[in-house]
Amino acid sequence: MPIVPDGPAYGGNQDDERRAARLNGPPLRDEMQQVPPPGAVRRNPEPMPDAPQPAPAPPKKSAGRDLSAAIGVGVGLGVVILASLFVVKAVFVGVIAVAVVVGLWELTSRLRERKEIKAPLVPLALGGAAMVIAGYVRGAEGAWVAMALTALAVLVWRMTEPPEGYLKDVTAGVFAAFYVPFLATFVALMLTADDGPWRVLTFLLLTVVSDTGAYAVGWRFGTHKLAPRISPGKTREGLLGAVSFAMVAGALCMQFLIDGGAWWQGLLLGLAVAVSATLGDLGESMIKRDLGIKDMGTLLPGHGGIMDRLDSLLPTAPVVWLLMVAFVGSS
Repeated sequence: MPIVPDGPAYGGNQDDERRAARLNGPPLRDEMQQVPPPGAVRRNPEPMPDAPQPAPAPPKKSAGRDLSAAIGVGVGLGVVILASLFVVKAVFVGVIAVAVVVGLWELTSRLRERKEIKAPLVPLALGGAAMVIAGYVRGAEGAWVAMALTALAVLVWRMTEPPEGYLKDVTAGVFAAFYVPFLATFVALMLTADDGPWRVLTFLLLTVVSDTGAYAVGWRFGTHKLAPRISPGKTREGLLGAVSFAMVAGALCMQFLIDGGAWWQGLLLGLAVAVSATLGDLGESMIKRDLGIKDMGTLLPGHGGIMDRLDSLLPTAPVVWLLMVAFVGSS
């Protein structure tokens, strides 16, 4: 239906009256705005007030990390790990010990800076390295003995300082001894088997694949938060991606890399790894939130610190060791 104007259109008597007004006085205001002088060029016309404005572009999802640096560092670490793992087992044990000491240094440093908790680093570093070596040489029994001696050393070492804060310092020290070196000792225990390097490789692959699946699926499809108060970036869709990726990788690894392994065992192993890796990541996120920091360190560009890479590996190591022993034995 055509739009009917509110008043009569110009024409007829209306044009005559308008022409007379132009002869007897200045031009009307609306004519001054609508009819420019001959030869004039109107510059920068103002947009119509009712003109539709273009919709703002939706924000692009960001990875939140320097991916090029992260990939480069990840490839470099992978080369070092694989070279030491399949050349000389003892060298790989040394790599574990170094990672443990650096991780303890990062953790104790952040505790001191953010909470004024003075967990003694010297007995932790010495005891942590000894724990890994004892686990490789003497098995689980040696690891437990080294853990007990490390805890005792922490209690005694802290006695050399004033008693204020003693309880919180030694509690944090015993926690650090269990959290970093003791859990890492299970990687050395895996290595003692005849096919030890392949067990360790399976452990590393499944953890990395789980993290990759969680990141890829969560970044692309994630909408439902998994634990928003702990880690806002994690989603339920990402967890499903971690489980799916890890189960497929687990079936392939157990079938083709592990002596006596079966694909169905790999499915169970992958499921367990996805759950433990996610819980480990959430656990360290809880620690970092309590400390008010984003990363434990800056040693690895694009990744943060050593502890930011060990967060999902540490709690996964005893899970993989136990299931490997249950499925194919310890030797």
